[in-house]
Amino acid sequence: MSKREMKIKPVIDRTFTDCMEQLQEGYVCAVAATAGCTVEALRRDLFGGDLLITRDGKTAHDQEVSLLLQLKNTTTVRPDPDKETFSYQLKKREYFDRLAAPRKHPKLLLVVMTTSPNQTEWTKGTHDSLEVQYCCYWRSLEGEQAADGVQKPTVRIPTRNVFDAVALTDILDRLDRGEELT
Repeated sequence: MSKREMKIKPVIDRTFTDCMEQLQEGYVCAVAATAGCTVEALRRDLFGGDLLITRDGKTAHDQEVSLLLQLKNTTTVRPDPDKETFSYQLKKREYFDRLAAPRKHPKLLLVVMTTSPNQTEWTKGTHDSLEVQYCCYWRSLEGEQAADGVQKPTVRIPTRNVFDAVALTDILDRLDRGEELT
């Protein structure tokens, strides 16, 4: 057993990574609901996206705006909010290439959740609320380049890019106006 595996404290070993994905999907769904959006899980990861977020137009004559998300969840990264960025290493070059490819519509964002290796610490409930103890950060990699030969590219994610309802609304507003997300 590796040192990393000894530090992970799952409730049930065989479902830990599935539960990490479920936690992140729940987080994103809650953020999207707060921002007035719908979320559709994509059964097949053909385009590099795990979820499709859609916000309806403000009137019946306005077009909706959509956004694809590639979700990643890690127990090995602890972003320091006092630093401008943190590093996240993608496990495959293909993930980076899909995220970096120019897209017309919908745009594709990387959303990284940092999670405790102790599964029982992921949420805290009270009579007033349920709190998810860790958060997601977003980054657009469109147009970025990875060095030749690098099979597991590392990306820098701004700590200011917390993925919450305010950020999602701003992202969708910018897309609706035709602005870039860099």
